[in-house]
Amino acid sequence: MLEFGMLLIMILAVAGVVAVYLRGRGTFRSAPGETGTLYVTGVSPRPDDALGEQFVTITGNVTGPTVQGAVVYGRFAWDVDAWPSIGDLITIAYPPGKPERWQIVHPGARPGLGS
Repeated sequence: MLEFGMLLIMILAVAGVVAVYLRGRGTFRSAPGETGTLYVTGVSPRPDDALGEQFVTITGNVTGPTVQGAVVYGRFAWDVDAWPSIGDLITIAYPPGKPERWQIVHPGARPGLGS
């Protein structure tokens, strides 16, 4: 009986380690994300004489199915030829009830390093 108990504990420990590993890699999702809109209320200035992608900081209000007017900000690498402006509406995705973990759905933007 003691061997069975030890085997059961080892199996549960391995299952726990695998679950933590998968969750850290982003392959384990507990719930689907929500889609919402970010109304841009602040944006860092566009760099002069810059080409390609540059870092931009965006501040705004998120509105979605379960969130209304949550103030958020983020830093992204953005093409200087399509620099965002105050008043823009950007489609975003976020975990249910957690707008502070928003990501831009826009294909031309990607999260910046360290954001």
